[in-house]
Amino acid sequence: MEQLTKRKPLTEPINDKKVAPTRSKGRKREMLLGLGFWIQGFRCFPWLAVIFFLKDGLRVDPSTLQILLNSANLPMVAKPAYGLLSDSYYFFGQHRIPYIAAGALLQAVSWFAIASSPSSTISFFTITVYLLLGNLGAAIVEVANDAVVAECAKQPTNNSNLQSFAWVAAAVGGISGNLAGGLSVDRFSPRAMFLFFGILLILQFFITVSVSEKSLNLPKNQSKHDIRSQFSELLLVLRRPEIYQPIIWFSASFAVIPALTGSMFYYQTEHLNIDSSVLGVSKVFGQITMLLWGVVYNRHLKSLPPRTLISSIQGTMAVLMISDALFVNGFYRSMGVPDSLYVVVVSGFLEVIYFFKILPFSVLMAKLCPPGCEGSLMAFVMSTIALAFIVSGYIGVTLASWVVTETDVSGLPNALVIQAVCTIVPLIWSSYIPDSPKPEAEAEGQKKEE
Repeated sequence: MEQLTKRKPLTEPINDKKVAPTRSKGRKREMLLGLGFWIQGFRCFPWLAVIFFLKDGLRVDPSTLQILLNSANLPMVAKPAYGLLSDSYYFFGQHRIPYIAAGALLQAVSWFAIASSPSSTISFFTITVYLLLGNLGAAIVEVANDAVVAECAKQPTNNSNLQSFAWVAAAVGGISGNLAGGLSVDRFSPRAMFLFFGILLILQFFITVSVSEKSLNLPKNQSKHDIRSQFSELLLVLRRPEIYQPIIWFSASFAVIPALTGSMFYYQTEHLNIDSSVLGVSKVFGQITMLLWGVVYNRHLKSLPPRTLISSIQGTMAVLMISDALFVNGFYRSMGVPDSLYVVVVSGFLEVIYFFKILPFSVLMAKLCPPGCEGSLMAFVMSTIALAFIVSGYIGVTLASWVVTETDVSGLPNALVIQAVCTIVPLIWSSYIPDSPKPEAEAEGQKKEE
């Protein structure tokens, strides 16, 4: 009896002094990440203005438009370099906050430069340089934000839903950005839209520098390495089959699909005379589905095998591309479905379903990523995706140049069918995606036991 009375209680009393700072740190982390991913989603606001500025202001053709939009993403390909820097070099004891602030400032400079350039001096080359600078800043911010999410995902408490939180924040930013963009593109000049976004980035910069990285409650087991050792560590990680095989499949599943974005945009605006506000609503609808996808995935689909879920999304993409071919042929129009309704619902959904795969894949990579390499590995993954989109865009330009012109779109349905076939091809080697990945820590523990 005495032994029973001396036993410690099964649950110790909660120490409010310890819990309160932890909750405060979690709120600051979510505030910073929420703002960062919201701004990331809201980037569609100035980019919608860029598309119409190039089309109506500089009078570029569909192929040139698509080449520029894809080439402007070249800084995204260098994300591993930014990840290595973020993992290796600390400023005032911080290795995430300084990079987020610097990236926001670079973007602000870029959009302010475009907004303030006189009409007589702005040219295709000039705006390309400014857009490259802006995407450089955006890439740096994304790398730092993704690294914070990956680091926190390894903590045992209160972080299992952080990927979904970031996804939802980006989706909300996309909804508000597309809605505001669709309403503003006919009411304000593109320069005014560029200026407004630049002001938002300046606000992000000042909010970011006011936050101490210690208040984010990041893991403390991170050790500082020089960039060479960090690069060597990344190479070792990338040699693991469970790491490189999913990355190869995932990037290839984007790259082999010829993007026909420019051709569809000109078809909708020039041949169907779809109003810009309808296109804005279409993008808003797409972003709403992205928001819902983040919620549904977190609540109902997170436990599904990654291979099953990602392959299902890939197959759905192909079905919607066939639907687009029927749309261009007038099939839905003959059934009484208005073109604007199809553009809002189906085209809007198809535009974002490409990104549905990224959420489960990011969760997969976060589980497989070893400690201390989160920034560089996640940056490498995102860079392969960016490169895949660029390759996809260039292949799409080549395909469109064979079958589509500004005045003749009769070959567009055939191009869309080819696009759908290319989308199905990666499913042949979907075994590269693991069915039930084990977290790095758990895998190492099992190895030690063996």
